[in-house]
Amino acid sequence: MKTREEHLAWCKQRALEYIDRGQVNEGLTSMMSDMRKHPETESKSGALDQLTVGLMMIGALSTPDQARKHINGYK
Repeated sequence: MKTREEHLAWCKQRALEYIDRGQVNEGLTSMMSDMRKHPETESKSGALDQLTVGLMMIGALSTPDQARKHINGYK
């Protein structure tokens, strides 16, 4: 099993690949989904999902730069 840090890096990489292709919503959705796939990141995913969806709804994550900054902020 990957360490928490390895898994988080993998989640970010996959999400950023979508964002780099201009698929912002898919990147954000990928990040939320992938965070649930490791026991050490799963516990934070609920609160982060709520934050992400809320920001998406108000348009605060509508550009690739906004989404990239948000994804890179995951710790």
